[in-house]
Amino acid sequence: MTDVLFSGLDERMLALPFYEEQHRTLAGKLAAWCAEHASLWARPLEQTPQHAGRAILSALGAAGWLGFLDPPAVDYRSLCLAREILAYADDLADYAFSIQALSATSIIRYGTGEQQAEYLPRMASGEVAGSFAISEEEAGSDISAVGLTADRVSGGYLLNGRKAWIANAGTADLHCVLARTGGGPGALGLTAFLVPARTPGVRASEDVPLVAPRSFGHLVFEDCLVPESSVLGRPGQGFVVATDVLERFRMTVGAAAVGFARRAADSAVRRARERRIHGGKLIDLQLVKAALADMEIKLNSSALLVARAAWELDHGNPGYAKHSSIAKVAATEAAQEIVDAAVQVHGAAGLVADSVPERLYRQVRSLRIYEGASEVQKMIIADALGRRAGR
Repeated sequence: MTDVLFSGLDERMLALPFYEEQHRTLAGKLAAWCAEHASLWARPLEQTPQHAGRAILSALGAAGWLGFLDPPAVDYRSLCLAREILAYADDLADYAFSIQALSATSIIRYGTGEQQAEYLPRMASGEVAGSFAISEEEAGSDISAVGLTADRVSGGYLLNGRKAWIANAGTADLHCVLARTGGGPGALGLTAFLVPARTPGVRASEDVPLVAPRSFGHLVFEDCLVPESSVLGRPGQGFVVATDVLERFRMTVGAAAVGFARRAADSAVRRARERRIHGGKLIDLQLVKAALADMEIKLNSSALLVARAAWELDHGNPGYAKHSSIAKVAATEAAQEIVDAAVQVHGAAGLVADSVPERLYRQVRSLRIYEGASEVQKMIIADALGRRAGR
């Protein structure tokens, strides 16, 4: 295995030309912060996942780890490293950080000066939690099929409909919502809105229990009146807002997968070194050595693909979206395999409820669906290849 000091960091990966000194400094400081604040996510949790997530968000804000949101200074190599380190530390730590960054990025990219001034400082401090309310039960991964309506009325827009599978649905203070305003079929008729959670007519209908407990649920809009100033970007630009933000964040999902996978691989190596069997150690068995080698191969491949995607975006390559999808598919699929192999190395000990291998087994599964399922990403990658071939 690589020289990992069980902190979520691979020093040799950070030494590659993809990264600069600022990235290495950030990674070291964040890993140290996670070690010092592990009580925030210590198991068993003393609070519900919803309350624990808000506590973690507040701590991240107070420590300055969300400072890149205001003034906006999003560096995607830093963002990916942050997610990798936080995911290594705990699922809720990564979840609180990533949903905040995701929802704030829509404002950074498309918000007016007034919208940015109103929300970004409080999102950077962790005072205001955001959600990115795009999904619907009938739309799935097809953003153009969104059915939530936003009818133009005197004084603004009237929102009616439902959103499903929304991170922070019941705990967010601000929702970034995609709705249909008409003006064209499919993707052409969508507009993004900023909707404060206290707006009359919007409510979280229920919390959705997940295999890895998080703040997750559905939203209902019933004659929810929002002013024209709540439009994010321009009317009819909603599809662009959603796809642009998701393209940027897919690589960060891959980064989180690397963090989960690295934690699993480290745990498996420790287990193999310590577990006595047949007069020796588990790590002496050839099949165990092969399993650990496979983990290392997949882990290095994933980390490199994530680094490449983030480097492409930070350097302004317009083709970064393909690499973002590649990184997400490769890293999330590999992480699933690495975590499964780690459970196998632990044997019965890996099946114990709330043990590290068991938690990772539940936590990693959702990453193959978030920000577009693996199957959807393969279609995006293939379409990009088709466009290139057509030139």
